[in-house]
Amino acid sequence: MAINKISTSKPKDGKKALKRILSFVKQYRLLILLSLALSFTSNVLSLIGPSLAGNAINEASAGAGKVNFPLVLHYVRLMLLVYVSSSLITILINVIMANVAKLTAKKLRKECFEKLSRLPVSFFDHNLAGDIISRVSYDIDVIATSLQTDIVQIMTSVVTVLGALVMMLRIAPVLAVVVLVTIPISVTFTIYIKKKTRPLFIQRSKNYGKMNGFVEEMFSGEKTIQAYAYENQVCENFAQVNGQAAEAYWKADYHGVSIGPTMGMINNICLGLIATLGSFFYMMQIVSLGQISSFILYSRKFSGPINEIANVMNEILSALSAAERVFHLLDQPEEVADKEDAVQLLEVDGDVRFRNVSFGYDPERTILHDLSFDAQPGKLIAIVGPTGAGKTTIINLLMRFYDYNKGTVLVDGKDEMDYLRSSLRAAYAMVLQETWLFRGTIFENIAYGRENATMEDVVRVAKKAHIHPFIMRLPKGYDTVISEDGGNISKGQKQLLTIARAMLYDSKMLILDEATSNVDTSTEREIQDAMRELMHDKTCFVIAHRLSTIQNADNILVLDHGDVVEQGTHAQLMEKKGFYYKLYAAQFE
Repeated sequence: MAINKISTSKPKDGKKALKRILSFVKQYRLLILLSLALSFTSNVLSLIGPSLAGNAINEASAGAGKVNFPLVLHYVRLMLLVYVSSSLITILINVIMANVAKLTAKKLRKECFEKLSRLPVSFFDHNLAGDIISRVSYDIDVIATSLQTDIVQIMTSVVTVLGALVMMLRIAPVLAVVVLVTIPISVTFTIYIKKKTRPLFIQRSKNYGKMNGFVEEMFSGEKTIQAYAYENQVCENFAQVNGQAAEAYWKADYHGVSIGPTMGMINNICLGLIATLGSFFYMMQIVSLGQISSFILYSRKFSGPINEIANVMNEILSALSAAERVFHLLDQPEEVADKEDAVQLLEVDGDVRFRNVSFGYDPERTILHDLSFDAQPGKLIAIVGPTGAGKTTIINLLMRFYDYNKGTVLVDGKDEMDYLRSSLRAAYAMVLQETWLFRGTIFENIAYGRENATMEDVVRVAKKAHIHPFIMRLPKGYDTVISEDGGNISKGQKQLLTIARAMLYDSKMLILDEATSNVDTSTEREIQDAMRELMHDKTCFVIAHRLSTIQNADNILVLDHGDVVEQGTHAQLMEKKGFYYKLYAAQFE
């Protein structure tokens, strides 16, 4: 079985990432086309400015008594008009592109979240939650920022560079040769730096994901860390991870920041040559003072955007690396599709049979070997055994979180793979040892998964789960809001809420993974009686570590190294004095 683990070490394709980003923004092409049109207008206006300045200088340098001051003021007013208009249009472009960036980020996050909901459990088993969150939040933010600022900068710069070049060729072709000579040098240097820094930006994104994963893991286990007085070691470990992220950030920026200053140096050398040659041509009366002034202004217009493009190369490379990480997530293989002729599992009886089932998470290591057992409708099946025996793996196969490698799992006489996966899972209710609650009211948490549940329904199951008295002591009763994962109530109370949720779900089959491990013995006994009554006509699979809780099971499967070594009732297994007897004796010795 392939492990769906995100990889960031293989070579990346920036062109492919760019194409995919463009495919996401193409639905906003009208806004982008409007931005392009406005950008063209803004740059044309700004390019008129130097020409007006040259005309004004020519008029002002006509000599004493020959200066046409009204005409000079006319040129000045026109310069003011075109520059102000250009600035206002640029502001409008930024507003439009900010909206495009916002909508693109929203769409990307939506697709990532929906993608995550379609990925198999194995993906989450093998990838850090922090790294996944980093892709959905930080990496998409990097892409959005680049769309908002860098794309506008590039659109503006391209028009400015081409327009300035045309104007320089028109004013003084001999001086334009100097500018054209520097272009190959600038392009060659930029390509060299891009090849050198691209892997560094990829590594930077990878290290940030690793750091986020470490932080998420440590925060989720903060109580354990403090209980073992391990804070100093955790801080040292974080310092190491943080240092690696900072080092990757520094290496990427160290090479990236050299682009701007180097391009600036090339442009300044070019400007110096233009001033020198311009002075020479002016003395030879080949060009006028106004032409030299306009040419220098246009050369700044030409070199400035090139310099700015060089400066945003870091952000563009970072955005492409972030995009690759996001698209790599979107490209992860989803759960195997249902068969074309798969049917809904309706009118469930709850007859489950394993026939010679073999399975391993790793193809080279089989966990279950030719496993066979029957779970008849309405019976309570307990699954016991030492750690690593394969108890949870059976549950994973029942729910089709993983698909078996060999054999058959039959549900109501039909291979479970012949059912739609969603309908198969809907036939089970689950109560796990690791409880899960979301931020919302107690009513909403208990009614989760049961549409149109009434308050009477919720109260009924809460009473059966012995959590009703606690709820009524809360300030707002069933309307009390609990924090994420129920952080403001105890573990035992959280588990009772999840038990009530499973009771309300009213499925024909139940899966209980040590469902009462966090409640006291007295409450556990009451819940066992209530659940036994509730499960009267349901097939129930119970993973039990405390063997005292499953003495009334209809059948006990005793697992050891993936094999059912014994099965029967508690009395039958105790009478055999075999493996189960030893487990039981070890707990009550």
